[in-house]
Amino acid sequence: MEKAKINVIELFAMMFLFNMGTTLVESYGISAQKDVWLAILLGMCMGIVSFFIYYFLFRQYPDLSLTGYTRKIFGKYLGWIIGLLYILYFLNTAADNIRDLGELLLSSTLTKTPLLAINILFVLAICYVLYLGIEVLGRTAEVFIVILFLFGVAGNFLVLISGNVDLQNLQPFLENGWKPILTTVFPGTSNTPFGQMVVFMILLPYFNRPELVKKVWLSTLISSGIILSHTISLDILVLGVAEVERSTFPLLSTMGKVNLMEFLQRLDAIVVFTMLITVFFKTSIFFYGSLIGIVDLFKLKNHQQIILPLGCILIFWSMFRASNYSEHVENSQYITRYFSVYFHVIIPLLMLIISLIRNYFKKAKDKKIKSESSTT
Repeated sequence: MEKAKINVIELFAMMFLFNMGTTLVESYGISAQKDVWLAILLGMCMGIVSFFIYYFLFRQYPDLSLTGYTRKIFGKYLGWIIGLLYILYFLNTAADNIRDLGELLLSSTLTKTPLLAINILFVLAICYVLYLGIEVLGRTAEVFIVILFLFGVAGNFLVLISGNVDLQNLQPFLENGWKPILTTVFPGTSNTPFGQMVVFMILLPYFNRPELVKKVWLSTLISSGIILSHTISLDILVLGVAEVERSTFPLLSTMGKVNLMEFLQRLDAIVVFTMLITVFFKTSIFFYGSLIGIVDLFKLKNHQQIILPLGCILIFWSMFRASNYSEHVENSQYITRYFSVYFHVIIPLLMLIISLIRNYFKKAKDKKIKSESSTT
């Protein structure tokens, strides 16, 4: 593993930017209609439940990464296979985010630029930062989270004073009952982005204050959940549910409606730059998780030697995973619905159960040995 350490602020910044990702800009959880804000908050609560599973495993094996847990708990061979599946899942999610960013840039600013050119430049930038190491990524996150905060404050202020907000768009509460909310939470908002934070199980051994993992992780979950809930609610307040459902990137449309005195307008560039920041860090973390997992499973010296080959795979994976954006969205939803839950919940839960059983028998054995030694 890389000999590096990240501090509290760096870990929080990376986690926060990771959770924003593409969900900040897309019509995230809109199947819950006007109650999407509640579906996101419930998904956040499920993310908190999942965290305690991850936290238990981290406390049990503080010096191991996720691929190390799998081999320690499931055994050398089965654990190796499960670790490889996690790597493939991380790579697929990274390719998914690259394609999302490319499609946004094509539809908003770089309309005549080939998608391949955008993806190549984006992946090369990620490869360069990751080649320098996780500490550089953490320090970069510290800077960009401040920029994102300033963008958020400015954007919210301009939308609120623009006169486009209609409070009726979020009423009535629970118009269609609880069913659409629960079907959105499971497997939608509980998996993306909160369940995807399982990738940080690979990064936690680099954290220099392991006793603060709980505070950092939970504060990130809660703050990002509230902001995502607020953002999609603001989209609905401005555009209405029907337009948010139709829109590929509703936040882009929301900011595009800002027009103050025929002077301050065309602010959708803020959204493009925001997504560029958040997707950069989300993709980087998934990519780095894949790199460290491969180094661990295949016993390589360092991750630098495989960055460029794996980056080339990511570029072509992002291009050939779908022929158009509609197919890309459909593929992403299929993976979220049928596969993500295994990596976010089921496998970690199995590891938790096996660890608890092993601990129980180990304590029972130690107690028996102790009692036998005391009688003799």
